[in-house]
Amino acid sequence: MNRETASDRLKYKVWFFAGAETRDDRFNVFTGSYIKLMKEILSEDFNHIKGVYYRYNIANVIWALNNAQRPINNPDNHPFTSASLRQIINNGHDREDQLVITASSSGSIVAAQLACHLAESNRNMELFSKPFHLVLGASMVDHRSALYHKILEYQCEGLIGTILHDEVQDEGDNTRGVGGRTVAEAYRNALAVSFPFLSSRFSGPSFLNSHPENGHVHRRRSMTLKKALDYIEIILVRHKLAGEHYAVKAKELLEQKGVILS
Repeated sequence: MNRETASDRLKYKVWFFAGAETRDDRFNVFTGSYIKLMKEILSEDFNHIKGVYYRYNIANVIWALNNAQRPINNPDNHPFTSASLRQIINNGHDREDQLVITASSSGSIVAAQLACHLAESNRNMELFSKPFHLVLGASMVDHRSALYHKILEYQCEGLIGTILHDEVQDEGDNTRGVGGRTVAEAYRNALAVSFPFLSSRFSGPSFLNSHPENGHVHRRRSMTLKKALDYIEIILVRHKLAGEHYAVKAKELLEQKGVILS
């Protein structure tokens, strides 16, 4: 029976791109819980991307809506993608690391753009010796978009490993894929989920409704510990993206929190 050694475990590095509400030290319940619990499980092998978001939530949402459709031009010179890549490379980077990029909500757009930039930059496997994994949760990325198709193309080329997208969406969340295939479609979708009475496609409650019981499911879930526990179960236990050792540690933590594992 194969067992991972301590040196094997050090090869896993997991990063997280949070949603629009996040600042470097200010989080909603889901984000704060996810970061805290992942730190408990992975210790120094987990971190979250900092300093790449605007000060105001609406500015982050607008950026995501404007950049959800296709890979951005000049990612080396873009402050979000270039700063994100520098953080990953400059924080205990080892070429032999198994990199895992996780994201939620509007952070999925930043992560998807970084994934394209990283895959292109790592064509010769000089940065990382193996394909990195990508998790786009509560995602604004549309399956039909050129951005998503490019990610799949990189996966086919062996530059990206596992992609989790459908597995980490909230049931009934109509913001999934809201970024659309064009910028115009993204804004139509955003308007419709915010004011569903104006749309024949989307139904309420409004995305603007953040009531903890009757509000929009995307907003309700962001205020729960359960969403963090669900993410950890899917990413670390079910798909074992950070290896067997961390799968066991995650399972123990989840059981302590009362999660019944299948």
